[in-house]
Amino acid sequence: MQQQSAGDKKLLSGHPSEAAILVSIDFGKNDHSESLDELRLLAETAGVRTLAIVEARRQRPDAALFAGSGKVQEIAELVERLEVPLVIFNHDLSPAQMRNLTTKLNTRVIDRTMLILDIFAQRAQSHEGKVQVEIAQLKYLATRLVGMNQDMGQQKHAVGARGPGETKLELDRRKLDKRVHLLKDRLEQLTRQREVRRRARNRHDVLSVSIVGYTNAGKSTLFNRLTRANVYVADQLFATLDTTSRRMFTEESGEIVVSDTVGFIRHLPHSLVAAFRSTLEETIQADLLLHVVDANNANRDDQIAEVNKVLTEIGAADIPQVLVFNKIDLQDVPPSVQRDDYGRIVRVFLSAKSGAGLDELRLALMEAKTARQAAEVVENQINQARDEHGIE
Repeated sequence: MQQQSAGDKKLLSGHPSEAAILVSIDFGKNDHSESLDELRLLAETAGVRTLAIVEARRQRPDAALFAGSGKVQEIAELVERLEVPLVIFNHDLSPAQMRNLTTKLNTRVIDRTMLILDIFAQRAQSHEGKVQVEIAQLKYLATRLVGMNQDMGQQKHAVGARGPGETKLELDRRKLDKRVHLLKDRLEQLTRQREVRRRARNRHDVLSVSIVGYTNAGKSTLFNRLTRANVYVADQLFATLDTTSRRMFTEESGEIVVSDTVGFIRHLPHSLVAAFRSTLEETIQADLLLHVVDANNANRDDQIAEVNKVLTEIGAADIPQVLVFNKIDLQDVPPSVQRDDYGRIVRVFLSAKSGAGLDELRLALMEAKTARQAAEVVENQINQARDEHGIE
């Protein structure tokens, strides 16, 4: 068990932060340490001040308490001594485990998914983003209505209790389902509007590029550099939540539409991936993915794999991709490109912060647009030949 004193960290809004104990169980997987580091960052992003970190090793989760009775007793004593109002588990808890832990610890208990949902509830700015967050929250809460803390309604500004609010927490499943159905209809409307804009871009021969990558890899900084936009940038997880699209123009490539998307993370809740599918449509429909990687991160290979796993899940695995190794200024590495056996640029090394390597990235964009135009010519010739010979 590690313990640290209460610091003076504050909420993103500037209000005093909520205190919590973080709990992480090592089941023998290689990513335990990195996952715990992410939990610390997630808590900080949500405005949580970490008072203590409790770790343990187990072969498998305890069916009733996840962490086992002895470890839970240790946490309970720590909760009482430090008067902690919140315990955050670095895992997904079943409804029964959450109820049992709440009773045993005599304090609020949330899991990793609830923490991420809370951050998304804080960060969503667009109407579409807010709708998607609420759908994910309501689906998650639907399985946990029975046995939720009775005082949750009076804590709607507490971490893990944000978003749908006190009245929705008291709804029965039928009303929850009705609300989710209504939100999904609204989301479909927004998705259709986005599709109309996308078709208009395609008619004008505009290259569509989506910036993807692990959270905090520098996607928004690169987006701002390319498009001269002013998207919020911070050294925090999920600084960007809503997809933002901007047009850029270069003499070599003409007009390009670049989209900045939400950052991916290890163990990203499936409910969030599903709820944000319409926002991620920009990624699914893109002509090219710029996969931004923190070149200075020792776990970059694992992070690349996590991003590719989510891309596969949303149906974007076959879209051409250029790996953009960002933050080379921290390693004193010169900007450069790497090509594959066919001469295509597959890696660009740059610094979005300093601007070094942007010319190399623009070259990659120009070549991608040229390749797309050549492919369209071939496709049109094939279709024309089929029509002439009556081939379906």
